[in-house]
Amino acid sequence: MGLLQIGRHEKDGELDVITTTVEKVVNWARKGSLWPMTFGLACCAIEMIAAVSSRYDMDRYGAGIFRASPRQSDLMIVAGTVCRRMAPVIRKIYDQMPEPKYVIAMGSCATSGNIYDSYSVVQGVDRFVPVDIYVPGCPPTPEALFDGVLKLQERIMQKRVFLKQPEQVKA
Repeated sequence: MGLLQIGRHEKDGELDVITTTVEKVVNWARKGSLWPMTFGLACCAIEMIAAVSSRYDMDRYGAGIFRASPRQSDLMIVAGTVCRRMAPVIRKIYDQMPEPKYVIAMGSCATSGNIYDSYSVVQGVDRFVPVDIYVPGCPPTPEALFDGVLKLQERIMQKRVFLKQPEQVKA
């Protein structure tokens, strides 16, 4: 079933109506209007910045309006090496983001700490924020980030929007 489309049929002039659910329309709107908040910490940030340049144009996937404020973002892209002193800051910014919110860990350092197995480097951002998509590479290319965004959009389309109403409390 597709999204709601109403229009005149070319041959007989009849209206074409395709029905859908409110949940699919809401998920479609959410997937096409991701507002990422950049959190570039190392060399992966250069590739993330390149992804929104005119050569790659991440905006065509509906995720190109980078925001500087967590209160205006629903997607956090953590790109690069996360030090232990930076982890509480990332968590605080994540907590300030409105629901629904998503996280992409971009690059080997953000996903696993890469070769930096030391006391000062966090071995993956999933230790302090829930990660939805992991983008591998050192550094990953803009195309790899696009693949991560597309996979996130597929997940968004599968999410439940409305939960069942809580049962009424009997007095």
